[in-house]
Amino acid sequence: MHDPGSIDSEAIEYASDVADGDGYAELSREQWRDLRKNTPLTLTEAELEDLRGVDDPIDLAEVTDIYLPLTRLLNLHFTGSRQRSAAVGAFLGEREERVPYVLGIAGSVAVGKSTTARLLHTLLARWPEHPRVDLVTTDSFLYPNKVLEERGIMHRKGFPESYDRRALVAFVADVKAGRSPVDAPVYSHLEYDIVPGAAQTVRRPDILIVEGLNVLQPAPPDALAVCDYFDFSIYVDARVEDIRSWYVDRFHKLRRTAFSDPKSYFTHIADLSDDEATEFARNVWRDINEVNLVENIAPTRGRAGLILSKGSDHSIQQVRLRRT
Repeated sequence: MHDPGSIDSEAIEYASDVADGDGYAELSREQWRDLRKNTPLTLTEAELEDLRGVDDPIDLAEVTDIYLPLTRLLNLHFTGSRQRSAAVGAFLGEREERVPYVLGIAGSVAVGKSTTARLLHTLLARWPEHPRVDLVTTDSFLYPNKVLEERGIMHRKGFPESYDRRALVAFVADVKAGRSPVDAPVYSHLEYDIVPGAAQTVRRPDILIVEGLNVLQPAPPDALAVCDYFDFSIYVDARVEDIRSWYVDRFHKLRRTAFSDPKSYFTHIADLSDDEATEFARNVWRDINEVNLVENIAPTRGRAGLILSKGSDHSIQQVRLRRT
């Protein structure tokens, strides 16, 4: 079991493992904001409300300062990727085929990566160069609870071994190869399980966004990782202490809302007192989510093309962009 007394030292250790300045351009929020240029704001407050995660205070100022420059960068990168693909096709004497652009988004539970993914899904689809954007989460490639229970790893849900890695890699490889349609399973957060017989169908998108905890994990020997198919990747980062606080706050919000649904896997938690719920959430964070973050997720941060670093108020304070 993870030693709660070693949290701070481990957080410092894994943060220092990545030489963020090595190969990265480091920009303050103000410097990054200035790179927006003339990128228009195409999102309304009502639309942002629908995209917000639970207890995520993101506002239109954050969209303007952070996400508009980011969509401009991704648009330029998308265009460059298409040009490179066309050049290779011309060299080989082949007919040009539009190759889907694949964007990976990684980060801890409760850090806000899902909000980032939903925002980019909406904003990127409003650029004329790439109107067809699909978003798939790696939760869809978790093994069903029955399999996790049979393998004795239900308590490791979210750890690398709880995913059907081969199915995830095959799915992204098929999309990248231009196959259509390609189906992904569907995961229900309410039921906390894969939905039998349900599928999300992807049909030759301009951009495919793949969001998940471990999408930047390297491959085992003699295999491919899902990140090998990424054209670009983003890591949403924050201090462990802040993410822990956000997780507990989110847990309380869910206890008052989604967990009270009779269909919820966590309906038994809705009846806990505030103190009991806080203790339960802290224990889950300490024994599961923080262990996964420190051991598996955070060490992949240096593999990302872009790192969004959040402050304690959830706002992004610094952006690190890999130069090469």
